[in-house]
Amino acid sequence: MSRSGSGAGLLFALGGASAYGVNIIFARLAADAGISGVSVVFYRVLLMLVGVSLIALLLRRPLAVARGERGALVLLGLGSTAVGVSYISSVAFIPVTVAVVIFYTYPILIVLASPMVDGGGRRPELLGVAFVAFVGVACVVGPAFEALDWRGVALAGAAAIATTIQFFAGTRTRRTSTFAKAFWINLMVVPASAAIGLVFGALAPPALLAEAPVVMVLVVATFMIAFLLQLAALIRASAVVIGLAFCAEPLVASLSSAIFLGERIGPLQFLGGGLVIGAIAANVLIENRRRRRVLEPSTQG
Repeated sequence: MSRSGSGAGLLFALGGASAYGVNIIFARLAADAGISGVSVVFYRVLLMLVGVSLIALLLRRPLAVARGERGALVLLGLGSTAVGVSYISSVAFIPVTVAVVIFYTYPILIVLASPMVDGGGRRPELLGVAFVAFVGVACVVGPAFEALDWRGVALAGAAAIATTIQFFAGTRTRRTSTFAKAFWINLMVVPASAAIGLVFGALAPPALLAEAPVVMVLVVATFMIAFLLQLAALIRASAVVIGLAFCAEPLVASLSSAIFLGERIGPLQFLGGGLVIGAIAANVLIENRRRRRVLEPSTQG
């Protein structure tokens, strides 16, 4: 992977994380209009599937999966489905902020699994960076750990594991187009999110979307941008780099809530934001240093 490709991957990841961070604000506004979180997830995925299909048809983009990448794409789809189902379900048992903190253990899981999945030795400096990012996320969302239901903890933990699988699988689908991946992944996620919505009795009828049409358009648009940027990032940089970059998502969400919803940001959240930004910057420096070491022998030779 070229240095420029890795840099582009990082930029795509930060863009995707930012879009996800803004997306949650519009999801909150949709909830205020009476549209449940499960319904938001189902309809945004369904509309994205329709949108990707239409764009692929109009632009004649192939939706075929590259030879040798079908297994990885299935894992990517299953991981994406498990993330959605587990994460959505976890907040029925534990506070959202607690679910976020448990969920954002996935960058640490990626760093721990990277030597086994991608090869190479263990890199303690990256584990330290991932831990700092995790602490920063915890400060930003300000969780309250009391009277936790084990079901919520287990589901949020399962979402973190599923995200780890999703990121590693995504880096192994480089020859399949982004549109093809978006189509097949969402084709798997749609029935799963519909099922969870029906089980919890929270799937709103389509007519309810008319209560907040502008908000729902923004929910779908920002989700599409975020998801496509995430897929684009995963074929240009390692799972470790992308995973740490995505720690910017709760930071952007907090800043967006302050701007759009008037929520206050305290000193602890500013500290957490600084830790997250510092961890991402350190991740970039470590990755650049590692790439220079890899390229030096070939240059000298």
